Amino acid sequence: MAIPAQPNIKLVNAPDYRENYSNSVQIRVNVWDFFLVFGTLQQQTETQVEMRNFQGIYLSPQQAKALMALLQQNVNSYENAFGEIKLDPRVVPGGPVH
Repeated sequence: MAIPAQPNIKLVNAPDYRENYSNSVQIRVNVWDFFLVFGTLQQQTETQVEMRNFQGIYLSPQQAKALMALLQQNVNSYENAFGEIKLDPRVVPGGPVH
């Protein structure tokens, strides 16, 4: 069985396309999809942090796995060029990362 040729892909931004900065990503998972909620985290006082969510994106499990592989590849390239990315030691492994 022959492998089909890759199609030509034309990238087009929709009229409502926008770019934002996010320093908070929450992930919710169910049997059908992954739901990523992007937002910004801001320290309001010494004891209070505010998270403002601005975009939720649903991904199929296949797209989530492909995104994971692409992110890992790009993080590895970044660390090779600029050094190891350090995570906050107060973050519990497997817990939320904002």
